[in-house]
Amino acid sequence: MMIKNIPNIKHTDSGNFFLLAGPCAIEGEEIAMRIAERVVEITNKLEIPYIFKGSYRKANRSRLDSFAGIGDEKALKILKKVSDTFGVPTVTDIHNPEEAAIAAEYVDVLQIPAFLCRQTDLLVAAAKTGKVVNIKKGQFLAAESMKFAVNKVRESGNDQVVLTDRGNMFGYQDMIVDYRGIPVMQENNCPVVLDITHSLQQPNQAGGVTGGRPELIETVAKAGIAVGADGIFIETHPDPANAKSDGANMLHLDYLEDLLTKLVAIRKTINQF
Repeated sequence: MMIKNIPNIKHTDSGNFFLLAGPCAIEGEEIAMRIAERVVEITNKLEIPYIFKGSYRKANRSRLDSFAGIGDEKALKILKKVSDTFGVPTVTDIHNPEEAAIAAEYVDVLQIPAFLCRQTDLLVAAAKTGKVVNIKKGQFLAAESMKFAVNKVRESGNDQVVLTDRGNMFGYQDMIVDYRGIPVMQENNCPVVLDITHSLQQPNQAGGVTGGRPELIETVAKAGIAVGADGIFIETHPDPANAKSDGANMLHLDYLEDLLTKLVAIRKTINQF
């Protein structure tokens, strides 16, 4: 699988799914390093290929006073420190074409946010960095439509594409996962990730703060592994209630090992068929 080409990724021959996990946003060095250290410990124990996730800037916020970041360069340098310290690859979002080359100097995987997955200039700029490009499926798109986003990257000279399903809008203020989309997107011959925590968001709330259903994280994750997702995406934090972004749908860091242990067991069973 193409994931083996990501620098510093480990345990690629374990037969496990791969994991993208970390805080929603880079809030500071201490919290990022603390999360990374714990997730690295867990994933080494369970032999799960791991990519540390953290957004260096949150461009898509409900309100002007919502937390957007600690400063681009400062956050990117923290991502680089995580990689250098723990020997793991990192992934972060980019929001416009100019950010692609800048972020590529610090991280191993560039992520295209769901709302921007059709932006041609952004996809082309990400492709031209030569980095792995993780494209999140828009909440408003059919899984079948993601072939066009994949083609934009490939036709720009980069075959290293990952697709991530982060749920579909279900009415105005809820999300639902259509698990049929995972095998459909796998037909593009690229790995497909299920974003567990964002799939449980409850967006567009009247107060301007996105809600969530974290109590269903295990349910959605188990189903994702059962239907054959190549990877999973989980935002995790030691104190979700006080996280600066998306705390309402995060998994508490203390619960991560138990969840991943169960998912590894399901994956082992699936691999027998």
